Amino acid sequence: MRRPRLIASDVDGTLLDPTDGISARTRAAVHRVVAAGVPFVLVTGRPPRWIPPIVEQLGHAGLAVCANGAVHYDAATDRVSYTVTLDPVQLRDAADVVATALPDAKLAVELPTESALQNGVDQFLAEPGYTHPWPGADSETAPRDLILGRPAIKLLVRQEAASSEVMAAAVRDLLGSALDVTYSTGYGLIELSAPGVTKGTGLARLAGELGISAADVLAIGDMPNDLPMLQWAGHGVAMANGHPVVLEAADEITAGNSEDGLALILERWF
Repeated sequence: MRRPRLIASDVDGTLLDPTDGISARTRAAVHRVVAAGVPFVLVTGRPPRWIPPIVEQLGHAGLAVCANGAVHYDAATDRVSYTVTLDPVQLRDAADVVATALPDAKLAVELPTESALQNGVDQFLAEPGYTHPWPGADSETAPRDLILGRPAIKLLVRQEAASSEVMAAAVRDLLGSALDVTYSTGYGLIELSAPGVTKGTGLARLAGELGISAADVLAIGDMPNDLPMLQWAGHGVAMANGHPVVLEAADEITAGNSEDGLALILERWF
């Protein structure tokens, strides 16, 4: 591949190392990308509210495709410019499917906002009994009827001690293509978005706004929610620590996130 005109990077398991930090080598490589005038875009399952800590570590406030393609966020201005939501009817239909496929699962929603730092506005609601698969996270709780009663950028389904892969398969079997179902961790969490909304579609829309074609995009990721963007981009790179389906589908495999795999790729051109 010739030098890319846009770099699209997943966050967890890709940009971040196993301690959730960004190494000095990776940070320096990203800064060279930006200095060369090439956009470095975060493409993540995270909502906008979880981008500012990454920006602080990285030392660069750029564009981000959040919530698996449902949101475009500009960290430099703290503004959301594009959002695709699930309406309450879609949420309730999905909840009915989940209740059949995964009777013990608990639900939560990410809610649309105009910025990441919007104070006094609910951005995440979970029903009682919902637990996060990562430490230190908290959320407001509300009855299921309430959390399903307004538009959301994604529906999260949590089942402790379950396999995310098995959960996703069970829900897809009943839901079909009515919504997009994916996962970014293997620890009992799947995420549902509006139909046809993926990291690939979100990245394609942003690249189009910038006048950049797929052939000039380098995308890097590690989990099944990264597959659509790796397949859309001109060159899709999997981290060595990635999920087997990602390793098989990628154009190339780089070193793991504990070995500066992202930096190794960027250092070819920058």
